[in-house]
Amino acid sequence: MTTTQGTSYGVNEIAELFPSLLKVKVESLREKVAAVWNEAITTGCGGKGWTFDELRAVKFTLLAGDIDMTFVEHLNSCALQCIAIADVLESSFRCGIPVQRDYLIAGALLADVGKPLEFDKDASGKVIQGTFGQQVRHPFTGVALAYKHGIPGEVMHMIATHSHEGDKMERSIESIIFHHADFVDFDIAKLLGKRAAKK
Repeated sequence: MTTTQGTSYGVNEIAELFPSLLKVKVESLREKVAAVWNEAITTGCGGKGWTFDELRAVKFTLLAGDIDMTFVEHLNSCALQCIAIADVLESSFRCGIPVQRDYLIAGALLADVGKPLEFDKDASGKVIQGTFGQQVRHPFTGVALAYKHGIPGEVMHMIATHSHEGDKMERSIESIIFHHADFVDFDIAKLLGKRAAKK
């Protein structure tokens, strides 16, 4: 059985998974994002932890069938989409939409940080939603981890509101951007999953 307990990953190691982390300009926020991911990776999977290779192999979503999109690719896609959307907004509107880029990037990278805790493996090694994940979905565990490591409230807001849990709240500008980037990937994944099931 693989375990990563006792392992510690810093900014450089976490950036191997999520290169956009290095685009966060404030060093203390970069370090906090890495610390949150370190804890999620080393304590997830029912307490056994994940190796980087295991995490890279996890499917983007368990809700789309057998598609060739991974969880890590999804988070990297969302971070890049968020940066591109912020660029377009800033160049397109005279009113100067105030996007807090560091918070946007940090939130994009942390929105699904609870999933390593939500996911587990069954006896055959297949990734499933574990018992804990059925009890507490990833937006909640993500906020809990972020709070523990001193992540700013603006970023925790993005984690909390990125999925349907946030539909009854007023999302911040950064959360609106991430929410739509997230669902671009999710809706495409569902479509690809449907097409794969028909083959």
